[in-house]
Amino acid sequence: MSCSVARRSLLWMVVLALLSCGPTAATPPSTSAPIPVLGTENFYADLLAQIGGTRVTAASILNDPSADPHEYEASPAAAKLVADSKLVIVNGIGYDDFMEKLLGASNKPDRVVVNVQEVLGVKDDVNVHVWYEPATMPKVADTATAALTKIDPQNAAYYTAQKAKYLAALKPPNDKIAALRTKYTGAPIAFTENVAGYLTDAIGLKLLTPPEFMEAIESGTDPAPADVAAERDLIAGRKVKALLYNSQVTSPLTEQIRELAVKNNVPVVAVAETIPPPFKTFQEWQLAQLDELEKALAK
Repeated sequence: MSCSVARRSLLWMVVLALLSCGPTAATPPSTSAPIPVLGTENFYADLLAQIGGTRVTAASILNDPSADPHEYEASPAAAKLVADSKLVIVNGIGYDDFMEKLLGASNKPDRVVVNVQEVLGVKDDVNVHVWYEPATMPKVADTATAALTKIDPQNAAYYTAQKAKYLAALKPPNDKIAALRTKYTGAPIAFTENVAGYLTDAIGLKLLTPPEFMEAIESGTDPAPADVAAERDLIAGRKVKALLYNSQVTSPLTEQIRELAVKNNVPVVAVAETIPPPFKTFQEWQLAQLDELEKALAK
């Protein structure tokens, strides 16, 4: 056999081998209708959209950047989203209790419900904003991938490949956390509300705001005068390098604290409870907040 014939034969063997492997993991073999899935909060819906890719249609209920998630009341539109979904992710820890009623009203034996509180194995008395803990979303990604595979087993390889992409996209914010931890561990900060506490703990920042002040703000009650005075002293005395301000849930008092920070040249870093526009993904949103925090700490 000549060399040219041998090369052609080898080429055909490679082509046939590739064809016999069927669709790659990047292309789902199924062409059936996309699976309706629901993330109660829009960052869980984003996770499902990234991992489910073309195989899902993802929706969310808590996605209004100007609304207080703690005060949400279920609507007929939300009830329909729940009823139509084959996979639902809830946060738990009392953050989205309204989902219990909606899920109960449309009981479906084949629907898969992922409760993030159960995935993490945490109790009811922890900070509810667990998506700010860097280890949370990879665990939810694992569970969501398993759930999608259970619902749609023929596309298991596709979901696994999509999860790998999701996890890879978490590397930039995780790298930023590590860099900030190296440079700013122990730097003092203040909060209006403990939204990003898991994140600042991961960086090693020192939170000086009285816990009672944050708890009162989160529960919608008036903090004790002594706690308000202590918070004001942190800001006016420039004893902190930054104020992390919940831009989604505000009150006259938190606005006053923010204005006091601006007046005293204490950098204000806005944090939110859902992905705000114009960010397209959870990873993009988290990295932007970390960039803003870095700018504040560097001043």
